[in-house]
Amino acid sequence: MKPLSGLREAEAAARLQAEGHNELPQPDRRTPFRIVVEVLREPMLALLLIGGLVYLALGDLKEAIILAAFATMSIAITVVQETRTERVLEALRDLTSPRALVIRDGERKRIAGRDVVRGDLIVLSEGDRVPADAVLLQCNDLQADESTLTGESVPVRKVAWDDRTGSGPHRPGGDDLPQIFSGSLVVRGSGLAEVTAVGTQSEIGKIGLSLVKLETEPPRLQAQTRRAVTLFAVLGGGVSLLAVLLYGLMRGGWLDAVLAGIALGMSMLPEEFPVVLTVFMAMGAWRISLARVLTRRAAAIETLGSATVLCTDKTGTLTENRMTIVELRLKDETILRPADDREMPAAFRTLCKFGLLASAPEPYDPMERAFHALARERLTEASYQHPNWKLVHAYGLRPDLLAVTHIWQADSSRQEYVVAAKGAPEAIAALCKLNAMDRTALTQSIDAMAASGLRVLGVARATHIGSAWPISPRELAFEFLGLVGLADPLRPSVIEAVRECQSAGIKAVMITGDYPATAKAIAHQAGLARGELITGAQLGKLSEAELATQVETASVFARIMPEQKLRIVNAYKGNGEVVAMTGDGVNDAPSLKAAHIGIAMGGRGTDVAREASAIVLLDDDFGSIVKAIRLGRRIYDNLRKAMSFILAVHVPIAGLALLPLLFGTPLLLGPIHIAFLEMVIDPVCSLVFEAETEEEDVMQRPPRAPDESLFSWALIGWSMLQGTVAFVLVAAIYVMALRSGMPVPEVRALTFFSLVVVIVSLILVNRSFSPSLLTAFRRQNRTLAAVLAAVAAISALTLLWPAASKLFTFGPLHADDIAVTLGAGLMALIILEMLKPVLRPRLQSQNRKTQPLALDQTGKSAGR
Repeated sequence: MKPLSGLREAEAAARLQAEGHNELPQPDRRTPFRIVVEVLREPMLALLLIGGLVYLALGDLKEAIILAAFATMSIAITVVQETRTERVLEALRDLTSPRALVIRDGERKRIAGRDVVRGDLIVLSEGDRVPADAVLLQCNDLQADESTLTGESVPVRKVAWDDRTGSGPHRPGGDDLPQIFSGSLVVRGSGLAEVTAVGTQSEIGKIGLSLVKLETEPPRLQAQTRRAVTLFAVLGGGVSLLAVLLYGLMRGGWLDAVLAGIALGMSMLPEEFPVVLTVFMAMGAWRISLARVLTRRAAAIETLGSATVLCTDKTGTLTENRMTIVELRLKDETILRPADDREMPAAFRTLCKFGLLASAPEPYDPMERAFHALARERLTEASYQHPNWKLVHAYGLRPDLLAVTHIWQADSSRQEYVVAAKGAPEAIAALCKLNAMDRTALTQSIDAMAASGLRVLGVARATHIGSAWPISPRELAFEFLGLVGLADPLRPSVIEAVRECQSAGIKAVMITGDYPATAKAIAHQAGLARGELITGAQLGKLSEAELATQVETASVFARIMPEQKLRIVNAYKGNGEVVAMTGDGVNDAPSLKAAHIGIAMGGRGTDVAREASAIVLLDDDFGSIVKAIRLGRRIYDNLRKAMSFILAVHVPIAGLALLPLLFGTPLLLGPIHIAFLEMVIDPVCSLVFEAETEEEDVMQRPPRAPDESLFSWALIGWSMLQGTVAFVLVAAIYVMALRSGMPVPEVRALTFFSLVVVIVSLILVNRSFSPSLLTAFRRQNRTLAAVLAAVAAISALTLLWPAASKLFTFGPLHADDIAVTLGAGLMALIILEMLKPVLRPRLQSQNRKTQPLALDQTGKSAGR
């Protein structure tokens, strides 16, 4: 049969333009208008607007307009940041949406599911999520789970379109229909289908279902920051109300009292927390995506730094997934290496031919591609191309029989069929019913090949007469032809990545369906810890308690069935480990869901595996997982630095707002000054700390405890200490300036700019938890340089531009005053850097705890 060529790219683009993307409406998308509405509910904005109204009541139109301008600026900054965040998240959602393998211009290519158009030819394999409604043109033992449409969880059989299936429209549900529907899942077999409806025209679109369901429960860090902001808001509101009463009763002038209360309330409200967290999570997901890793759930970023066990498969993750047949071995143990440039004897040609016949005609699997490649190179065209042969029946891999069997009809006029099977050597041996002596010899051959790191497959042939297919290939009389050894080289990044895992206290474990000797050889090459090897057969005999004990010393699991992965994950979880798990198949979904961090393969992974995971690897590379863990630790570190800075900064601001109220001195900071400082703090936290590169020891520390609070007592104490030092220094300058008889506007200017310089010092202090300031300076941060230049420029402008000085009621500062402000910043830097070595051990993330952790799959686990 001549291959179908599909749509031309130009035709597909025209249909996409005319009919729109293959997607359903997403009402939860946050528009700029919706973001503005959310911002208008923020308490800081309310305080700014109330302050503007009070200034208006006092007849100070200029101050009222300025506060209104700050409020507008706050809205604009937030909308810009949030809109960019939404764009980043939308781009990531597009990348992680189901992918489709289509045929266009006669070539197979993977595209985003949303780009599938009516008339496209889609190639469906086991584990694929069907991207659009379609009719099957070719069907190979295909079954689909249509439960999202019918509620019926039992898979239904599908058949190819022909005259017997009729031409009328069909609804989902029922066996032996040629239609396959968007949102259904291919659970068995393969097929080729032509798309008939996309987007809202599909069956799933008509009933208003959405495949992409966003989590509504907030992640753990988001819940923590909200609690912290609420706590500070209640505390600040109470203190502000008390300040208003004290000021009004002691000094009179209730409108001035309200302004003082508003300034104090603004100074005590760390509303930057949620903004910073949102920016860090979105930018973190973007940074991780640059490492070819997509985070489908932002909460996964929180858990990456906690991972203690990394369970990885072998093929395509540790290795390049670029299989090549390097050794052929017959039943009599005669060996041929295809790389040797010599003629292939007839028996080896037969082995190659039947290995090819047991492979897909248009292969996607790397091993089957290797059979096709070897046939093209070493067999004559006539011996491997059979244009008149027809694949009439196939038996796929089953848990109880790890072999693929294809039945071919060479002559349509005769009911005589050629049968080819390939698969795990022990499965092929069972099909061939080898005796004990032959099995022993076969085992020795397998061991010899696997010890060299080869993936070993057995090949067999049979014949069948009659149109009634056996229930199982076990009913056929197979002849064993030989073994095929395939090599898949390690990825270049693996050895260093494994070494990094070990230095970071993360145990890397290989879980593979491969032969034990092969798995052991690859594990040795990769540098995995030399622990015990457990096979699937051994695992099946272990109780849960015994398995929990065994996994502590195991480093390789071989001949593992997908459903056994769930037991392994649960065993590690029961031991208190935080588990990251890779997977790509339909049957991997339970273990991916159970793991704290489910990692799906983006290249060869099925859509159901991606939907069950928190992270998707675009290049399926083990090294990318380790990069993601490194970035996860960096993001969490930088988030703690930002939160520490925010808490520290609010101490001197609140203190300077409260000090005049308690001692009856002239008011220092009004709402306009607090608003100006807030405009500085947000960008500093969101941009400077997010852009910080990782600490030098980020991958030399043990994993942090997954239940560690972002606002640990050590971090709060360090922040309060920083804030107290800053407040004492600035308050001392304020008091001395008043006692020296300096005019109030000059006192305000001196104190305010001393505070700004001290805040800059706090930025430098919080850049690193390292005891050495030089360590932080060695790490480049262009954003920091830009922010410092902007702060210096704005400060100079505020002092030198008369209109700005008048607006902030600043008096002129002289050279000795500038020296005082710089001296305060330098003194704060020196004092805090001297204290940092003492406090550093407490500032580092807590070591993980040893007791089992009851982590769920939502925000509390932070992995799901």
